[in-house]
Amino acid sequence: MKALQFTATGSIDHLALVDLPTPNPASNEVLVRIKAAGLNPSDVKNVLGRFPYTTLPRVPGRDFAGVVEQGPADLVGKEVWGTGKGPGFLRDGSHAEFLALPASGVALKPKALSFAQAAAIGVPFTTAYDAVERTGIKQGTTFLVIGANGAVGTAALALAKIRGARVLAAVRRPDQAAALHAKGYQAIVLDSAESLASQVTEIFPTGADVIFDTTGFWLPASVAALATSGQIAIIAAPVDGMVNFPALALYRKGGVLVGVNSLLYDTTQCAAMLKDFGHYFDEGVLPAPEGVREVSLADGVAEYRAIDGGSSEKTVLIP
Repeated sequence: MKALQFTATGSIDHLALVDLPTPNPASNEVLVRIKAAGLNPSDVKNVLGRFPYTTLPRVPGRDFAGVVEQGPADLVGKEVWGTGKGPGFLRDGSHAEFLALPASGVALKPKALSFAQAAAIGVPFTTAYDAVERTGIKQGTTFLVIGANGAVGTAALALAKIRGARVLAAVRRPDQAAALHAKGYQAIVLDSAESLASQVTEIFPTGADVIFDTTGFWLPASVAALATSGQIAIIAAPVDGMVNFPALALYRKGGVLVGVNSLLYDTTQCAAMLKDFGHYFDEGVLPAPEGVREVSLADGVAEYRAIDGGSSEKTVLIP
């Protein structure tokens, strides 16, 4: 089979399109013919060596959608999707023509989604789902999403809205705010760290019950915009991992800081998440992702380079 594989880390130069044997699934596994595989920033960071537990040589890729070719009789021939820790790190991942993984690690793909759309959802939506779930978003929760134009941010807005939260999107540019307005979301254009609290309290007078910073740069400023006993969820940090943080202000508000990391969950746990919210796509409550770029797996190395160079386009690789 054709696959992307890296034999060393530290540079995209170590990634190449190669020929590998088709995986032979174990008795408790399925063999999935990949129809589309999502390309996430974490896949690029994996090749660059940011995950020291990755074993080599390795086929990267976490997100996928495809058809089961071997496995339990009730799954053979079914259209499935999945994501999670393991593939791409400790075993070969989805940036290939075939993927073997535990049968419990796949969920039935929503019929409303194409393979490419389904493959674009895994990491962003399970990350957003974890943030929404662990912060207890419910009817009436005031919820601010910083970086709401990104894949994780837009997923968080949509999932929180389903739960009845009052959502507010924060973005850097007026055109991004206009695009969110067009989708029915209230949005603010971020100005400065000092003005964030006043911008938020104009809309949520007592502050936001939950603030989700998807960017890694607004954590200190978020404390002032937080409601009493509120929660701040984060999924990113500056490159050096360090933040000058107003701890006094946080504990005086009774605030809670929640770290969200989708790599804490294996494919079985992520399949349960996909099952929990996947039906909303078929019910028309969750919109299908837009603007997904479909690129041949043969051109995958170039796409890795593009993301390493700063591209934020959502790309799926098509074998």
